[in-house]
Amino acid sequence: MVDNSTCPVDVIFILDESSSVKPDNFELSKSFLSQLVGSMDVDSGHTQVGLVIFADNVTDERAFNLNAHSTTASVQSAISSFIYGRGTTYTASALRYVREKMLTPAAGDRPDIPNVVFVMTDGESTVKANETKVCT
Repeated sequence: MVDNSTCPVDVIFILDESSSVKPDNFELSKSFLSQLVGSMDVDSGHTQVGLVIFADNVTDERAFNLNAHSTTASVQSAISSFIYGRGTTYTASALRYVREKMLTPAAGDRPDIPNVVFVMTDGESTVKANETKVCT
C-alpha cells in the first residue's frame, strides 16, 4: 500500500466506454481502477476519488463526485457497478464535465488539495468542431 498520508490528493478518473473499447476491455479497465483505488488512502480521507465514464456524452448517472464515497470499498463497489455502453470518443466533453461539474467545492473538490485527473482511453478522440478547441 502506498503511504500518501502526508500528501492528500483529489483524484478523478475519466474512463472511455466507446464502441472501440469493447465489453471485455471495459471490464479490464474497471478491474485496473479498482486495484489502483485499493492502493490509495481513501479510508482516512486523505484521498478522494471521483469517476466519469464517457462515450457520446457524459451524464450524472455515469459519474460519481469526489465526495460521493468515503471508503475504498465503497469506491470499488461503485466502479464495479457500471455496465458497458458504447458510442464515440468525445474526450473533450468528458474533460469539460470534470472541469465544470466535478472540480467544484459542491462536488467535493478541496481547494487546498492538489487535483489529479487520469484519462483512460483506447485511442483517438472524435472531434466535435463546436466543442473541441485547438490551441495554436
